[in-house]
Amino acid sequence: MRKYGFILLISILTFSAFIISSCQKDTASTKGMLHLSLTDAPIDEYDITGVYITITGLQYNQGDEWQVFEEFEGPQTFNLLNLTDGVSSPLGIFELEPGVYKQIRFMLDAPAQGSGNHANPGCYLEFGGDPENTQPLFVPSGAQTGYKAIGEFTIPENGDLFVMADFDVRKSVVAAGNSGKFLLKPTIRLIVEDRSGNIAGTLFNTEEGIDYLVYAYGAGSYEEAEAADPVDDNPRFPNAITSDNVELEEDEYVFFLGFLPAGIYDLVLVSQTEGVYGDVLGIVEGVDVMGRETIEVEIDLDTL
Repeated sequence: MRKYGFILLISILTFSAFIISSCQKDTASTKGMLHLSLTDAPIDEYDITGVYITITGLQYNQGDEWQVFEEFEGPQTFNLLNLTDGVSSPLGIFELEPGVYKQIRFMLDAPAQGSGNHANPGCYLEFGGDPENTQPLFVPSGAQTGYKAIGEFTIPENGDLFVMADFDVRKSVVAAGNSGKFLLKPTIRLIVEDRSGNIAGTLFNTEEGIDYLVYAYGAGSYEEAEAADPVDDNPRFPNAITSDNVELEEDEYVFFLGFLPAGIYDLVLVSQTEGVYGDVLGIVEGVDVMGRETIEVEIDLDTL
C-alpha cells in the first residue's frame, strides 16, 4: 500500500510540475518580436556629404514608464546619408509584451551645446566628401535624455512586427545661428512596414543649373507660409512628412519617397540653385499610397 501511495505521490508531483512548466511556457510564448530598422531622408545644404550618428541605447515607453531594450547591441554608428531612397539598416530584434506602443527613445552619443570643442564626437558631419573635414553635431542643453520617435504600432501575440524608424536628417540638422556650429534636433517617425508604401517619381522638362526637391505632405496639409525663409533655426517645409532630391539616373530625373504610411499625399515641387531655395513650382495632389506597393508618378514641369 505504501508502495502504491508513493508512486501516486510521485505521479501527482510530476503532473503538477508539467502543468506549471506548460503555463510558464505559454506565458512566455505570448510575447511578440519587434524588428526595428533605421532609414533617412537626404540633406542637400552646406555641402554635407556625411551625417554620422552613434546610438548608444534604445528605450520604449510602456505604462508611462521608459524601459530599456536590453537586447540592443551598442554603440552603433550610422552614416544616415547611406540610408536614403528606401535603403534601411537593422537596429535589432526585440522581445516585447503584446500590446500598443507609441514611442521609442534613441540615446545618442552627442556633446551638449556650449560644452566646448570635441575631437572625437559620436555624432558629426562630413563636408565635401573629405573624412578629415568634419564638425561635431551638438545637441541642445538638456537633450541627453534622448530623442523620441513617435508612431503607434501594435505587437502581436506570438508574432513578428517590422517597424521602420525614419530619421529625417533634412529636418534634424540645423545651423546654430552664426556660430558655425550645427545642432542635432532629430525628427523621427515610426512606420509599420506592411502598412506603408512608396512613391517613385519621374520629372520631365527640367532646366539646366537648377536642382529640384520633392516634399510629401498629407493631403491638404501644405500651406504657402511654409515656403518662407527659416526662422529661429527652423528648417524649410517643417510639416512635410518626408522629402527627396531629384537625381539624374539613366537619362531620367527621378525621386523616391519611401516608407510612407498608407494614405493620400500632396507632392510639393521646389527649385534650388547652388543650395539656395527658389520657388515652389507646383503641387501634385491626391497621390494615393497603399501598403506594400510603390506607386509611380510622372510630373511634367510644363503643366504645373
